[in-house]
Amino acid sequence: MADEPDPAVSLFFKVNIDGLGLGSFSSCEGLGCEVAVEQHEEGGNNGFVYQLPGRIKYPNVKLTRPLGADSSTVAKWFAQMNGTITRSTGAITAMSPDGDEIVTWQLEGVIPVKWTGPSLNVDTAKVAMETLELAHHGFLQ
Repeated sequence: MADEPDPAVSLFFKVNIDGLGLGSFSSCEGLGCEVAVEQHEEGGNNGFVYQLPGRIKYPNVKLTRPLGADSSTVAKWFAQMNGTITRSTGAITAMSPDGDEIVTWQLEGVIPVKWTGPSLNVDTAKVAMETLELAHHGFLQ
C-alpha cells in the first residue's frame, strides 16, 4: 500500500473560460450527466418494461470560494459581455494541495447563469463567500 498515491483529499478547482482564468474555487458541485429514460410498455409482454434512452441532461455547475484576489475577475468577465451572452468553452481543473493537476473537465456551450456575491456583515465572523453558477451543453473529449 505504500506505493499507491494518496487519494485527493484536499482539492481546489481552477476555472478557465475561453482561456480567461477566473481563479481558484474551493467547492465544485454539479459535474455530471443524466440520461432521461422513457419507459415503454408493450402489449402482451408482461415480463418487463422497455427502458429507452432519451436525451442527456447536464446539471448546472456551482463553484464556490472565499472572497479573495481573484474575485474581481468574475465581475470583469461579466462586464466584457456587455449584455450579450455567448456560449463559450470552459475547463474546470481539480488541483492537489501541491498545485498538481489531477483531472480536467472540458465543457462546451458554457454560459453564466448566476453570480452571488458575499454577504458582508461586521456582526458575524463568517468567511465572505461568492458563488458562480454555469450552465453547459456537455463535455468535450
